[in-house]
Amino acid sequence: MKSRGGNKVGCELEEKERFWSELDEVMESIPTGERVVIGADFNGHVGEGNTGDEEVMGKFGIKERNLEGQMVVDFAKRMDIAVVNTYFQKREEHRVTCKSGGRSTQVDYILCRRGNLKEISDCKVVVGESVARQHRMVVCRMTLMVCKKKRSELEIEKKTKWWKLKKEECCEEFRQKLRQALGGQVVLPDDWETTAEVIRKTGRKVLGVSSGRRKEDKETWWWNEEVQDSIQRKRLAKKKWDMDRTEENRQESMFLLCRVKREVSKAKQKAYDELYTRLDTREGQKDLYRLARQRDRDGEDVQQVRIIKDKDGRMLTSEESVQRRWKEYFEELMNEKMRGKNE
Repeated sequence: MKSRGGNKVGCELEEKERFWSELDEVMESIPTGERVVIGADFNGHVGEGNTGDEEVMGKFGIKERNLEGQMVVDFAKRMDIAVVNTYFQKREEHRVTCKSGGRSTQVDYILCRRGNLKEISDCKVVVGESVARQHRMVVCRMTLMVCKKKRSELEIEKKTKWWKLKKEECCEEFRQKLRQALGGQVVLPDDWETTAEVIRKTGRKVLGVSSGRRKEDKETWWWNEEVQDSIQRKRLAKKKWDMDRTEENRQESMFLLCRVKREVSKAKQKAYDELYTRLDTREGQKDLYRLARQRDRDGEDVQQVRIIKDKDGRMLTSEESVQRRWKEYFEELMNEKMRGKNE
């Protein structure tokens, strides 16, 4: 999966050609058998219709093709890939990816290898959802047959849910199963290793085990139905305004946006008040510690280590090597000089 930002409008031709040359090198470094999906703002119009370019695009673009759009098409031909957006017949509102003032354009595209085009069942713009200023979200539905490979070095530790012993019914069931496993003996045998293994095995059977995967924490402990309903109404109002930009729809959207902020603030305050009243109890203290741990994790730059590849395409699995690769990537990204004349 590649996410790119194309040249800005007004860049010199030499700068544009350099961008496409670098993107060619990236594509050529990827083995032919690997799937590739590119999502990018190319700042170009590939245009409506596909006469002469049927092998790389469909008929359902927008407006006339310009120079930047022709560069997108030429790149698709060189790399044997397809401009996915243009293959699905949609209303213009679901093809427009960028709105600015009175202009509606299609400059954000999803590209994939032509051989994988059959795996894509839909591609459209989600009206009302913005991922950046003026740019709308482009969604592609792709169905893959994936065989998950087991990697011994990435085995995740699953833990027995010993905390369930705080419940009386779980504790009693555990005692009964353990006595049965130990042959009904009241006094445990001298062989502690054997006894400990029986205890662990019984615990896993009775109490169950965790998945071992850490959940991606979101601070939603204060969430309630009123907040959920308000957010849903706000989204519908925003979508309505995007479809029909009248002053009445704008006022309704802004009103509901302010209302959501008030509802969220009230819900948080109510949850905090309830937490404070429970601080003297054991459960309240546990909730407070859980919240503190979550806040600490939220402050980390990298909360979960993902598997990535280095510059040469080798898989990195250790936390140290992954973080070092991210550092290299951002140093290159943030120190790149833009040579466009508008800079």
